[in-house]
Amino acid sequence: MRKLTVLLLLTTCWSLAAAQEATQPQTTQKRKPRTEIFAADSTGELLAQLRNMPNIEIGKGITFRPKNDWFELTMRFRMQNLLALSFDDDFTLTKTEARVKRLRLRFDGYIYSPKLVYSVQLGFTSYDTEPLPDGSMNIVRDAIVYYVPNATWNIGFGQTKIKANRARINSSSALQFVDRSIVNSEFNLDRDFGFFGEYNMRQSEGFNLSAKGSVTLGEGRNWGSSPNGGLAYTGRLELYPLGRFKSKGDVIEGDYEYEEQPKILLAGAYSYNHKASRLKGQRGGLMPDDATRNLGSYFVDFILEYRGFAFYTDFMGRSCSEPLFDPESNAFVYKGQGLNLQASYLFNRKWEVALRNSTLFPDSEVQPFAGYKNWNQTTLGVTRYIIGHSLKVQADMSYNSRSQSLNPNYNRWEMRFQLELGL
Repeated sequence: MRKLTVLLLLTTCWSLAAAQEATQPQTTQKRKPRTEIFAADSTGELLAQLRNMPNIEIGKGITFRPKNDWFELTMRFRMQNLLALSFDDDFTLTKTEARVKRLRLRFDGYIYSPKLVYSVQLGFTSYDTEPLPDGSMNIVRDAIVYYVPNATWNIGFGQTKIKANRARINSSSALQFVDRSIVNSEFNLDRDFGFFGEYNMRQSEGFNLSAKGSVTLGEGRNWGSSPNGGLAYTGRLELYPLGRFKSKGDVIEGDYEYEEQPKILLAGAYSYNHKASRLKGQRGGLMPDDATRNLGSYFVDFILEYRGFAFYTDFMGRSCSEPLFDPESNAFVYKGQGLNLQASYLFNRKWEVALRNSTLFPDSEVQPFAGYKNWNQTTLGVTRYIIGHSLKVQADMSYNSRSQSLNPNYNRWEMRFQLELGL
């Protein structure tokens, strides 16, 4: 529409100039031919220039594509501004958090051929950089190149999210709550560097499936090198018994696209991290005394979406044959399971109400180090969508309950408010 408007304005100016010249009186002297405002083929050149102007669309970024089609670049940014208040059992304010939680810049596109796709994402806040155990800052989140021969297969090399559990695969810009659950925070694998591959069955309707796998360094993003010789092997299988979701609704929380027919995802994943040197595999601090452990992580996901209603179940856990170290180090591998349940309903694609219940179950041998027998968190969230997930306001309230907690003064209540803005 913008390009058409520019063309119409230029054409109108040319028509007015021509009309004014026609109304002037004729003279006996022969006029010299005047140079036309547009050459014979200038309209075509103008259209070509307009076609090559950047395309700007909220939620889809700014896209640049030259005439030769040798590359395409889409640039996007987003930010999340957060205010959070924590209260103890007597509802006394104990902590106030006010900051830019996420500020990210992303570049996607292809180079040389549409089959050679790249993705780069940078994070600029302290939450995004997640300093490495050696103190190095860490702004690079994604930097990967994919070879995509067709819509069925792709293989990538670089750094990106490990495709393990649904909650982590979902972008933090597409959540129903201010942030992910405590279960995901404990067990997710986050990002790593290595090889990634996907197979996606593309039936027009009915049963569908996807298989995703990776072989990575196992130490997390931007680690660089590992002297231990271990790698992480991850595989995930996704089943769509009633067909695919609209507009990738399986990686966007809530039924924002309003599925007219019920849609279901059932998925499972397993990851084996051989000789991991960090307490959570791809995340966490270093194990004491240069120790390593073999970690197994398992995930089961279920999604149901239908006419504005969405239901999610996430079950995940971590196994380790030797989760404890020297007691003086106070270090341990969180061995155990977690269960997350959440449901939501969307009203007129504007207001959404969601309820989530998350519980962590550490194994008995690590409970003294975790500080509780189990941790349950119930969260009520409300979202006002202004321009989908690209511009929205969110608020949620959580209540925490820890059985047999070693610290009786932990925060029970948490209230959060967040503004999400992205292009």
